[in-house]
Amino acid sequence: MMLGIGALLSSCTKHQASEKTGMRYNDKYNGGFQVFRKTHPAPGPGLVPIEGGTFVLGGSADQDVVYEYNNVRRRVTVPSFYMDETEVSNINWLEYLHWLRTNFPDDQELYYNALPDTLVWRRPLSYNEPYVNNYLRHPAFQDYPVVGVTWEQANDYCVWRTDRMNENILREKGIMATWKDKNGNGKGGAATASAGNGSSSPFNTEIYLNGQLRGQGYDGKHMLTDLSPNAKATGKRPTRTARVEDGIIKQAYRLPTEAEWEYAALGLAGNTQFENIENGRVYPWDGMGVRSAKRQTRGMILANFKRGDGDNMGVGGYLNDKADITAPVRSYPPNDFGLYNMAGNVNEWTFDTYRQMSFEDIEDFNPFRGNEYANKRLADPTKGVYAKDKYGRPIYDPAKSNKKLKWSELQAMQNGGGQPGANGAPANGNNAAATTAANSPKNSGKPFRADQRGFADSVNTTLYGTTTLVNDRSKVYKGGSWNDRAFWLNPATRRFMDQDEASAEVGFRCAMDMVGAPEINPQGKPHFPVKKAKPFKAK
Repeated sequence: MMLGIGALLSSCTKHQASEKTGMRYNDKYNGGFQVFRKTHPAPGPGLVPIEGGTFVLGGSADQDVVYEYNNVRRRVTVPSFYMDETEVSNINWLEYLHWLRTNFPDDQELYYNALPDTLVWRRPLSYNEPYVNNYLRHPAFQDYPVVGVTWEQANDYCVWRTDRMNENILREKGIMATWKDKNGNGKGGAATASAGNGSSSPFNTEIYLNGQLRGQGYDGKHMLTDLSPNAKATGKRPTRTARVEDGIIKQAYRLPTEAEWEYAALGLAGNTQFENIENGRVYPWDGMGVRSAKRQTRGMILANFKRGDGDNMGVGGYLNDKADITAPVRSYPPNDFGLYNMAGNVNEWTFDTYRQMSFEDIEDFNPFRGNEYANKRLADPTKGVYAKDKYGRPIYDPAKSNKKLKWSELQAMQNGGGQPGANGAPANGNNAAATTAANSPKNSGKPFRADQRGFADSVNTTLYGTTTLVNDRSKVYKGGSWNDRAFWLNPATRRFMDQDEASAEVGFRCAMDMVGAPEINPQGKPHFPVKKAKPFKAK
């Protein structure tokens, strides 16, 4: 099993020394360079580990019934990562809405923009009004997957969830002020938290790691000892905030990439031995059918989907999949990675921008389409202070280079001002419409001739958004839903929707990067030992 990373220095590092300089680590007399115990980090709440590997992306599809030709089999490698055990549920989203209402009670726009579109249930010829009014908020549906959420809203939720997770870890450990201390010891009147600029600000992971959240309401009783000779004691000992190097702060939640989602859905780890996949899969379970072959559950349907026209649940008295619309997020058996509902229930957003796939246009390691690189804006370049928006989050500007700038170039850019988005908003991919318009190709008066994949296009090989309905705002969703036929349960199938559109048939789950060694459970497997460096002894 994986171990979490503690905040305290390991006993084995008290006398550990650098193999390159011979200087001892964690010694306040020689500079105070601190080294923490190296372990495999545990995942954040709600996640399960997915050991990566090679597989054939698109390989489980045995037919193309819609004749879209939008997938080409190709072998890729997916690194190990973490993924939500279940889809994000209504109760999870209500927790998010409650936090927004509590921390920004006067910001009606923020709360309104975070509300799912419950009108996705409304149909001209269907009596779905009970779902419009009850599906999100009624306790009967609290463990059902949230729907009516756009790709943009799902990404905003990931940012919020990251900050709440890391803040809770730091407050529970006492590195930050505990929840009780922060809120006036439970006597009312929350303590004022200094944001470094004279105003209170909610916790943000990036802002905290930059040392901009200090003072009352932030500093805890068990802050880490700062061994640097330049540290100034604020009490009995010099203290500091947590750093990435300490291994306490978790990685950010995000949407899974399309390749990660498909790999996790197949769950090939359950039928693989000594690098040999014993049999392929059409669904996240073994076999070619959609019914259980086990003795106690024989004949039961393994996912929530639509068997045929007008058959969403079966015959009264013996319902087949036990669900008319969505089902609770832990319904049906999990796949071999321990993930629930990777087929059916709701389709799920992925991180990728949609394109018809080709052999030529693909990376074979960790494939992803949608990179828009951005840099955090500096409010004070001389001190390295990040600029923040009114919600306490860093402001991002489009990256000016694909490499590290020289110091002189960085200062010139900061002094001359970057090119932020409209009204000072970050241009970090959220302003995708402007990005699309800026990158749209022009025909330049040349005749247009395109083949099936754009290979013989005489004008531009990427005319998406100009001659098709597909553009940079088109995002991939996968998995099939309660209202889809069995074909869409195949992990290789893929569809797209605009990033600001929502559906009663689309939800999402989050993923997280895994850092360190990719092997999840090395016990009982052959391996070459990793040897430690010999200690240096001066003669």
